[in-house]
Amino acid sequence: MKTALGGAAGLGLLPYFVPSRLFGADAPSKKIHVAQIGCGRMGRSDLLNVMTEPFARVVAVCDLDAKRLAAGKTMAEDYYTVQGETGINIKTYHNYHEVLAAPDIDAVVISVPDHSHALVAIKAAIAGKHIYVQKPVTYSIAEAIGLRRAVEAKKIILQTGSQQRSAHPWRSFRTASEAVRNGRLGQLKTIKIGIGLDKPTGHKPAPMPVPENLDFDRWLGSAPEQPYMEGRAHPQAELEGRPGWMTTEDFGLGMITNWGAHHVDIAQWAMGQELGGPLTIDARGKFPADDLMTVHGAYHVDLLYPNHVQVILDDQLPNGLHFEGADGWIFCTRGEDSNDRQPPLRASDPKLLTPLPADAVRWAPSKSHYGNWLESIVANQPPIAPIQQSTRSLEACAAAWISMKLKHKLTWDAAAERFLGDDAANAMRSRKARKPEYDFELVLKQAEIV
Repeated sequence: MKTALGGAAGLGLLPYFVPSRLFGADAPSKKIHVAQIGCGRMGRSDLLNVMTEPFARVVAVCDLDAKRLAAGKTMAEDYYTVQGETGINIKTYHNYHEVLAAPDIDAVVISVPDHSHALVAIKAAIAGKHIYVQKPVTYSIAEAIGLRRAVEAKKIILQTGSQQRSAHPWRSFRTASEAVRNGRLGQLKTIKIGIGLDKPTGHKPAPMPVPENLDFDRWLGSAPEQPYMEGRAHPQAELEGRPGWMTTEDFGLGMITNWGAHHVDIAQWAMGQELGGPLTIDARGKFPADDLMTVHGAYHVDLLYPNHVQVILDDQLPNGLHFEGADGWIFCTRGEDSNDRQPPLRASDPKLLTPLPADAVRWAPSKSHYGNWLESIVANQPPIAPIQQSTRSLEACAAAWISMKLKHKLTWDAAAERFLGDDAANAMRSRKARKPEYDFELVLKQAEIV
């Protein structure tokens, strides 16, 4: 059986840094000390998932919003108390720099808004902390490349939150992509992807006083200077509501990178393009005017990949991936279709989904995405969703956004990670930081990472 580690093996990335406490006679009783950075809706989900893993011990939480920081601390302490422990005291940090300076912290989970992923993760890598970072791995193409440079230079392990690569809870994506990668559909022709749709709020932007519990200036980070609006940050009255930053272009690029990072990642995995990318990008999107929401609404994206494979993303398609080849089709999604109760994995012929032969290419085992990250740290090996591949997924999605904004077709050079003959598109691979302290390139330069 051939095992595909996802392209990270053989890239000269080993050995990684492994915490010394994991070795020695009493090593089995030791834990990887983890800090949770960002305790919002997704952050607390990540926190809970990490705490359930046997190799992890959450020792600290961090957030710029005092309410969310308190909620993260309570969640962690309550969890360990239920496990029978007493006297639990989870450390709290307002500033993530203090987390990175703490010698007793081995790894961090980064669940902050998209626009801050890169800077926090780059500084974590420089500090020698292993990283789990939510998808999309960064806000911009240049940031993803910079983060990759930092991870490789410091030889730490980074797992991207592309959990569809792991068996639990959505095994359908692994099964479908393995089948396609092994030629079950014959010549692959088209991949149709649905990623959902953001809709305007109907409310006009209106500046508000900054809540006393939120350090808004640091929350803005590298984003352009602007007044506070709760509808463009996160809810103050609840912890579980979908945050408005996800539909604000200064902080995230919308569904094209939000859900696109999940499904395009699987598409590239299935095609064998996890270290490649599209040849051309032709995208259109509708952007609202005078609304709290500033990201794209309705969209249509055409990506042309090597071997004449066309990848189509459209707001009218059901959420999931529909692989079409000369010998049939396979569809995969997260759960049953709410309308017709169809299973999350189906094909034009059930034989397309029968077990693969012994000599087939297989994805590396990964029962749990968080567990795979922690096991990779202990085993000193690449995780299932490494930065080398999540960079490529982000590039394809961000390129689609750039095409939407410029309203013309783009040509992408995957080897150079640049657009061909298009200065305007290449300028949008990055953006100027609001303050020098948020300039990731300056941070890399100061760390002598080239």
